[in-house]
Amino acid sequence: MSVSASPPAAASPPRSFWIAVICGAVILTIGVGARQSFGIFQKPIAADLGVGRELWSFATAIAMLLMGALSPFAGNLADRFGAARTIAGGGLLYVIGMFMIAFATEGVLLTLGNVLSGVGMAAAGFGPIMAAIMRQTPPDKRSIALGLATAGGSFGQFAVVPFASVIQNRLGDWHTTMLILAVVSLVMVPLAFGLRAPGAAAPKPGAAIPQGTGAALREAFNTQGFWLLTIGFFVCGFHVTFIGLHLPAYISDHAVGMSFFGTPVSALELGGWAIGLVGLFNIIGSVLWGWTGSRYPKKDMLALLYALRALGFVMFLALPLSWVSVLLFAAALGFLWLGTVPLTRGLIGTMFGPTHLSMLWGIVFFSHQLGSFLGGWGAGRLYDIQGNYDLMWWISVGLGVFAAAIHWRIRERPVARLAMAAP
Repeated sequence: MSVSASPPAAASPPRSFWIAVICGAVILTIGVGARQSFGIFQKPIAADLGVGRELWSFATAIAMLLMGALSPFAGNLADRFGAARTIAGGGLLYVIGMFMIAFATEGVLLTLGNVLSGVGMAAAGFGPIMAAIMRQTPPDKRSIALGLATAGGSFGQFAVVPFASVIQNRLGDWHTTMLILAVVSLVMVPLAFGLRAPGAAAPKPGAAIPQGTGAALREAFNTQGFWLLTIGFFVCGFHVTFIGLHLPAYISDHAVGMSFFGTPVSALELGGWAIGLVGLFNIIGSVLWGWTGSRYPKKDMLALLYALRALGFVMFLALPLSWVSVLLFAAALGFLWLGTVPLTRGLIGTMFGPTHLSMLWGIVFFSHQLGSFLGGWGAGRLYDIQGNYDLMWWISVGLGVFAAAIHWRIRERPVARLAMAAP
């Protein structure tokens, strides 16, 4: 009796790369949004613990610096052990830190919770998430996919911060508000597995030789374009932190208010609306700049973006200061806010390939955080010395022109290792 062989099982269709894009965007929405809301806890924590504002400011600043300093190491872990595991582990640390903050009744636990959440965001932040998305996305879709994922962080600033503000205003208890944010952040952990990459295909003839960590670092450090990109991202951090921390104070210093259908809006409230408008228009800007990077040279788009920032600063200073100029400036700056992220990440991938993308992005991102520190602290220091922000504005203009010039000089092409491996 003959036995007919059963037909081979049909191969399962490949998973859509949009799953990784959506999961990554939601993780950034929650993680970045919750961190951006920390400003509303400044006064409640100071009043509750009977301390000044320096304690909470110091704790959050340490978290930001750790996020930048540990990003290269988190990226290396993601490159070696997989982005999904790294992001899930980082998300878990982030949530534990949030719970520690929620239950803190003194400064030590408050600071340790911030430290842990900062470490967690280094592993569950832009670096590993963007690298995972880039590896799973077809080359012609990468820029738009990275732009959409970047917009997730902006949407968090626009949605989560008002949500936290409403809860805090209703409950009047910062412990409960932080606890709610911690519970919401738990969603980050299972979402990380939506970034799991499919099984790696066997190397094809002519493929690039596998590269170790040390060799990847030497290759990047010997490439002029990598240093130019790193310096340029320092300028980005300088700009966004100066504006984010000091634009509301600048508006308040000049007593620029407005009336909304007969309801007066104070200068301080207008400053808050301006920062919110930056986040809203950044959603559009991140997607659009990511799209331009798929059609035009990314280094040219970065040069254009930084030049437009410098022009925006000059026009804001030249126009009479009013609520109209403030809101127009906020909208324009939001359009130019984090469009640098998909372009910068895409340029790193173009030059060095995807193997060590997370680690190399971490190095560039650390430069961004150094710029953030100097932009935030430097503006306050200059204001204390001079009593105004005039010099800081013109430093920002000069840095924008400088960043545009150095990005223009980048050679947007794969390094020799990848060029020789091409068919």
